[in-house]
Amino acid sequence: MDNQKAKVDLKQQLYNHLTQIVRERDPYIASGGHFFVREYIRESLSQWGIVENHEFEFKGKIHQNLILNLNSASASNLPPILIGAHYDAVPGTPGADDNATGVAVLLELAAVFSASPLKYPIRLVAFDLEEYGLLGSTAYAQQLKQSKQKLRLMLSLEMLGYCNNAAGSQTYPEVLKPFYSDRANFIALVGNLTAIPDLIRLSRQMKQNGTPCQILPDPSSGKLVPITGFSDHRPFWQQNYRAIMVTDTAMLRNPHYHQASDAIDTLDLDFLTNVCQSLTTALKEIN
Repeated sequence: MDNQKAKVDLKQQLYNHLTQIVRERDPYIASGGHFFVREYIRESLSQWGIVENHEFEFKGKIHQNLILNLNSASASNLPPILIGAHYDAVPGTPGADDNATGVAVLLELAAVFSASPLKYPIRLVAFDLEEYGLLGSTAYAQQLKQSKQKLRLMLSLEMLGYCNNAAGSQTYPEVLKPFYSDRANFIALVGNLTAIPDLIRLSRQMKQNGTPCQILPDPSSGKLVPITGFSDHRPFWQQNYRAIMVTDTAMLRNPHYHQASDAIDTLDLDFLTNVCQSLTTALKEIN
């Protein structure tokens, strides 16, 4: 009963976040919505600690990635697990799946891991300008590399809430079709070569906690199948960090991708809730 209540409460929390984030929020065409969402994220994260700004410039304007660092369960000097999600959206869409779902899960992970710290420190980052070419994550990954900062793992939360159990609802690039299900009812974990052990471990834990999961290792880091690099993990691949995208596969299943119809009522909130719960549990098992 307690577990069921926790799931109901989490679903409501995720929905509450979505109602604030799902709106047009391109930083140039819908700057008011963009400002509102950025400050909502800042306010939400600030419940759990000091939110830092990482600033970068584009087209003569200063943009901000928002960062919250959470301590580990011990005093050991371990490198952090970085979990990121982009908060901007393309013009003309309220961006419910892309990427309000990722941000909503990011905010809930902050609440969970502030109360129950993991073995590793957690760094939560809300990235700006993903839709303009991964600009926020690129600037941040470059800064980390230049300052020689280590990461245990980087996770990019990229569209987590669209699910369809119908046969033929999931598509793929031709090279991948023979290997995966044609039903769009799973979460995909896409990682580079060094992330393969974590891909296996995380997917096993997520499956055990009720979320169907598929893994795609990409030793080429997006060079052979470019679509594997279509999110904020790619700049971390380019800087030789261990990185994984957690995704519902975006345009490979969601007909509302980058459309005005990408609204809350197209999401499967039970699926999103299961993804959040299972990912939380899986991260607790990382060693």
